[in-house]
Amino acid sequence: MRTAKCHLIRTRESQSPAMNRLETFAQHFADAVWGTPLVILLLGGGLFFLILSRATPYRRFGHGIAVLLGRYDTPDAAGEISHKQALAAALSNTMGLGNIAGVALAIVAGGPGAVFWMWVSAIVGIATKFFTCSLGVMYRGKDSLGNLQGGPMYVIREALPKPFYPLAVLFALAGLIGTLPMFQANQLTALIQGAAFDGNAPAWAPLLIGVSLAGVVGSVIFGGLPRVANVAIALLPTMVIVYLLMTAWVVINHLSAVPVILMSIVSEALSPTAVGGGFLGVMLIGISRGAFSNEAGVGTEVMAHGAAKTNEPIREGMLATLGPVFDTLIVCTCTAIVILLSGNWQQPGELSGITLTANAFHGEMGGLGLALLAFVALILSTTTMFTGWYYGAKCFGFLVGAQWQPYFRWFFVLAVIFGATVSIDVVFNLISASYGLMAIPTMISSIVLAPKVAAASRDYFAAVSTRT
Repeated sequence: MRTAKCHLIRTRESQSPAMNRLETFAQHFADAVWGTPLVILLLGGGLFFLILSRATPYRRFGHGIAVLLGRYDTPDAAGEISHKQALAAALSNTMGLGNIAGVALAIVAGGPGAVFWMWVSAIVGIATKFFTCSLGVMYRGKDSLGNLQGGPMYVIREALPKPFYPLAVLFALAGLIGTLPMFQANQLTALIQGAAFDGNAPAWAPLLIGVSLAGVVGSVIFGGLPRVANVAIALLPTMVIVYLLMTAWVVINHLSAVPVILMSIVSEALSPTAVGGGFLGVMLIGISRGAFSNEAGVGTEVMAHGAAKTNEPIREGMLATLGPVFDTLIVCTCTAIVILLSGNWQQPGELSGITLTANAFHGEMGGLGLALLAFVALILSTTTMFTGWYYGAKCFGFLVGAQWQPYFRWFFVLAVIFGATVSIDVVFNLISASYGLMAIPTMISSIVLAPKVAAASRDYFAAVSTRT
């Protein structure tokens, strides 16, 4: 395997004591949230959904593809966007720099075994998304302006007794932080600095890049969710194709090493002495990074699919099952394979997040690899920021009233600038911890209401079989 390391991109080498203290707090916060109980909730909940549904999301996977292709579109149904737009909006948030930077962070922290548990997270997440997103349509509610809305907070408010309402508030509060664009802005800024300044960026560069990104984000989010979805539909397919071709180039050049890499992913995942704290440590790292990537059980995807024009909750739930496949099983796997084949993750140094992935592609493809990765990262980060605004605005509107949502746009744009200028460790851990907090109300409410989805699923597919 090729282990040459390019020095084009580095993380920040020095920072203030205050920033160090903030990093320590953020790390402890994330570790506390992403402990064994939350992993059990996500994995155990997903397995519960799988068994209760009798593997319907897997057996009927083709139905989700048919929904995506427009066979079951109902333009006159309640909702804001089409099925395709709903999936594009959901994917534009999940297929972000977590697919590039998050995977790199997982491998550095947990070794190859973390990739295996990311796969497990995605496979189980298919069943989880089926249930959570079906509920997002089944129990839509009206905001303070009378507009129909979907999301875990509305599911909890509409379907569960009042004692559960604090969970809705917890989701909305955590969502305000978890959906902010700071991680995307931070990692895209690091990549641009490395490519534009050859690793020697002046002090003013992060602020300039942040302001420029804020301008791009603002030009889209002020057009509302339909514009966000249409931009995602236009950009994401091209990005996926380019990334697959880049990965294929690296794989072909190291074809004989691929079986060894795949074996190490499985063996390290089950090893009691694996990097990252042994079996349990690697599992925690992989599951948390997998959830950060595909968001199954987190609840953000429920807000996107809850806006779809449909009166059939199960239909939208089946469409949502495509998300973890595209996001984690395809795109995240591409990143992991390239990093592991390059060997850079084993070398001590200051590479982290997207800088590690960038050096891997640069070492394998030269300047072309770096340029193509910059193109992919630009699409991933900007589309994620676009959708993150929609999610955050819905959480904000739920807490203070929908009439105040327009003002959230300005706060979101400022968060882009802030994210571009702070430490990656602070940003990543705060966002990751918030995602974990969002998963608690989402999973609890979905488990309680799961029998409703299972019953509706049986009725829906019985009707589909009758019609066909």
